[in-house]
Amino acid sequence: MNPQQMEQMGQFKITVFEEENFQGKCCEFNLECQNIMERGFNKIRSIKIQNGVWVGFEYPEFQGQQYILERGDYPCHESWSGNIGMRTEHILSFRPIKCANHTDSKVTLYECEDFQGRNFEICDDYPSLQAMGWCSKEVPSIKVNSGAWVAYQFPGYRGYQYILERDRHQGEYRNYNEFGTQAHTNQVQSIRRIQH
Repeated sequence: MNPQQMEQMGQFKITVFEEENFQGKCCEFNLECQNIMERGFNKIRSIKIQNGVWVGFEYPEFQGQQYILERGDYPCHESWSGNIGMRTEHILSFRPIKCANHTDSKVTLYECEDFQGRNFEICDDYPSLQAMGWCSKEVPSIKVNSGAWVAYQFPGYRGYQYILERDRHQGEYRNYNEFGTQAHTNQVQSIRRIQH
């Protein structure tokens, strides 16, 4: 079943709440929302993911810091950011990640921008890229060959999150600016597959 068929059959389902701990105004979605404020909300401060995998954004129009949202409950911002001291306490836009099969996920990391220099192809999750042999804390360009991935600023799947999909940029991220609007650095030290 392809992602479009999954979406049509209701395979994506998110419930958002205006306040922490699933309190206040709430609404259920099966499709993306570019600006929750246009739906009468001030912000989203807790989330329940019933189906699919979603990405939440700090600002409207899928801008700002990104957060991977997999099946489960997120009663407050710490539960989706996973980082003490991260500045975003709300989400203002979100969309489903439409990748059907992650068992054959493959991504190539490059030592320089525009897919130049030494490269390393990976097919598995790595909590520390340096431990697997990547000598730098930086990954200047990335090519998503298949699947969807989330790259993290620090080892152990911590820090800023960058959602990397085959559907976006044709899977080609020529420099760190294409990782996301919040990408101020090309520092990537851990990476994992996004699995439904």
